[in-house]
Amino acid sequence: MIRVLIVDDEAPAREKLRRWLGEQEDLELAGEASDGLAAAQAIENLRPDVVYLDIQMPGLSGLEVAAQLEPDSAPLIVFVTAYDEHAVKAFDLNAVDYLLKPYDKDRLLRTLARVRERIDTGTRGHSVRAARGQTGSSDRLLVPVGERLELIESRSIHWLEADDNYVHVHAASRVYMLRRTLQDLLTQLGEERFVRIHKSTAVNVSEIQSLTPLFKGDYEVHLRNGHTLRLSRRYRDELFARMGR
Repeated sequence: MIRVLIVDDEAPAREKLRRWLGEQEDLELAGEASDGLAAAQAIENLRPDVVYLDIQMPGLSGLEVAAQLEPDSAPLIVFVTAYDEHAVKAFDLNAVDYLLKPYDKDRLLRTLARVRERIDTGTRGHSVRAARGQTGSSDRLLVPVGERLELIESRSIHWLEADDNYVHVHAASRVYMLRRTLQDLLTQLGEERFVRIHKSTAVNVSEIQSLTPLFKGDYEVHLRNGHTLRLSRRYRDELFARMGR
């Protein structure tokens, strides 16, 4: 069975999808959400195979939700939008599938055919990359706080520290742990704000207060909050270039 999550802030739109998708014998409705934050929480908790995701929602748009996901583990995403054809082309959503409101059952069935094909071939990640291409670097990051997800400002993050399949996000108020790769998180947050200083560490450039040379080309990186990190000589030139040294 293909588990489906429906996300739309309009109840009639959710009902329409629920009714038509319910006619398919190989589909199972995993759940519904009516806003972006609830959608992100549902994706985390329910682990659906595919999400029908409305783009225009208050608070956190569908594109922003998709941009927060890791491409290799994200569900397949079908964007749903009321934009006209020209706007859809501007969004470059031809790399993924989409439904243009108002759509009919035949159009929905065509998206399902593509969903089934991608599930069979194991193809993932196109929608996440397309969403990131439209939203650019994320100014906000979804982080787990107990059993729920919260949004924090990217600029509040001091540094990122990889630990196997997780990343510890050291922010102004606390430390959060995400099941992500460091490189994928840097791609989402934008490497114009963060720079890698070690194979397992990246720092917010604006949080660097000073550098102290050590031996063999390594440095200590002193942050404004009083913490000290190690700069490997492998990443020294990139940091120096970013700091204008």
